[in-house]
Amino acid sequence: MAKSGVLLALALLIAGFGGIERAFAPKAELWARWTAFDEKSTLTADHGDWNGFLRKYAKTDDSGYNLVAYGKVMAADRRSLDGYIERLADSPVDRLARPEQLAYWINLYNALTVKVILDHYPVASIRDIDISPGLFSDGPWDRKLIEISGQPVSLNDIEHRILRPIWRDARLHYTLNCAALGCPNLPPRAFTAGETDAMMTQAAKAYVNSQRGARRSGEQLIVSSIYDWYIADFGGDEAGIVDHLRRYADMPLRKMLEEPGPLAASYDWALNEARE
Repeated sequence: MAKSGVLLALALLIAGFGGIERAFAPKAELWARWTAFDEKSTLTADHGDWNGFLRKYAKTDDSGYNLVAYGKVMAADRRSLDGYIERLADSPVDRLARPEQLAYWINLYNALTVKVILDHYPVASIRDIDISPGLFSDGPWDRKLIEISGQPVSLNDIEHRILRPIWRDARLHYTLNCAALGCPNLPPRAFTAGETDAMMTQAAKAYVNSQRGARRSGEQLIVSSIYDWYIADFGGDEAGIVDHLRRYADMPLRKMLEEPGPLAASYDWALNEARE
């Protein structure tokens, strides 16, 4: 996997499909410990502090990127973010209804990612934060960052062992932000049980129709590497990816997809930082 020096020189990666990065991408493998839920439960998690953080520090620029002013986060707001994450860790997630659990895990993933950046700031890319275990560690994703119900949990656990295998919804990829410009935007507000479905569809449409999602370059259709890494979630092959894109495409992308041509993958790992 690329390291910091290569990342700085090649922040924008363009490659063919089915390369080495797909081979190393995590598979959706269920962690059965987190399958319990209570559909009759009226318990909720309070995401107010996360909403407050996003309102204050997440800003959309003229190009449609939702950027975070990491360098301007005040000490009191960092403490508030840490407290929010700690309260989520103490929440009885097993006793929540499924819609509440979905919002819980998405918000926790995004808040933890922001915390990781703040804990190691300044960085040029999240992939420079090599705190995952293992000789060839890359980034923070396999580091156990939090303990929930006595279980140490990593970002990869949340995404690939809980969210993807339990909900089996490709739109999840548009809700989770990895603090990179190539990633779908950090959602502008916290997910809630009642809004999650609509927010997921809105995020899917926004990303698919952006230059990050799909764009034409000569005869090639350049699509996000997300579709390559997690091709199993998007139909299993290039035709499935194109069908997925058509589901959310507006013009002019819809026109491009009539004759998509060969696909190539692209991803920008530079930090999603608001610098002004």
